[in-house]
Amino acid sequence: MLTILKKEIRSFLSSLIAYVVMIVFLIAIGLFMWVLPDYNVLDLGYANLDTLFDMAPWVFIFLISAITMRSFSEEKKTGTIEIITTKPISDLQIIMGKYFASVVLVLFVLLPTLLYYYTIYQLGAPKGNLDSGAILGSYIGLFFLASAFVAIGIFSSAVSDNQIVSFILSMFLCYCFYNVFDLFADFKLLGSYDSVVASLGINSHYQSISRGVIDSRDVLYFVSLILAFVWATKMVFGSRKW
Repeated sequence: MLTILKKEIRSFLSSLIAYVVMIVFLIAIGLFMWVLPDYNVLDLGYANLDTLFDMAPWVFIFLISAITMRSFSEEKKTGTIEIITTKPISDLQIIMGKYFASVVLVLFVLLPTLLYYYTIYQLGAPKGNLDSGAILGSYIGLFFLASAFVAIGIFSSAVSDNQIVSFILSMFLCYCFYNVFDLFADFKLLGSYDSVVASLGINSHYQSISRGVIDSRDVLYFVSLILAFVWATKMVFGSRKW
């Protein structure tokens, strides 16, 4: 697995993908936080990072799909997947190597946003007037969300050897798991069960962790979702042997 992990990270860092993803993410979030009306900190009049954590999941739907679309699609299209599968490593090790490589890249993308935290910290009145516990919880929630999106993206890449198809499928599934359950629950068609429907989506658990309280139910949800898509990826990837 470590061999695949190192290979994928080298592949990312030797291409423009990693740097373009970082730049696009930071510019997009920067525009929302400092420039666009109704979202930026200066218009809101108080120092917090709510804009970052509200908009980052939407940006991640696009960017993580772009990161993961080539994981299996490109290798299947070029035929290099056959070389990898002849090595003494299992399908699960290949999948987890690619998965963790994408998660590491997402961490690289998130690290520069600490600059936003420092800036907001300095702007507080008095300086440092921030709920650091909630911010830490929001970062943890964003990491879990991104990790779930990566699992979905890896699965989408394994489904097709066309990167564009994988990209579109990944965005569709990420959007569905992030927002569609909430939208359905808002119709209030199931009465007391609407909250159950909302809990099936990522957003309710992300918002829960973002309040600064790490609930085991939220952690279990994200771990279960990630494992479910890793298992589905293994099933799809293993179907080549049938």
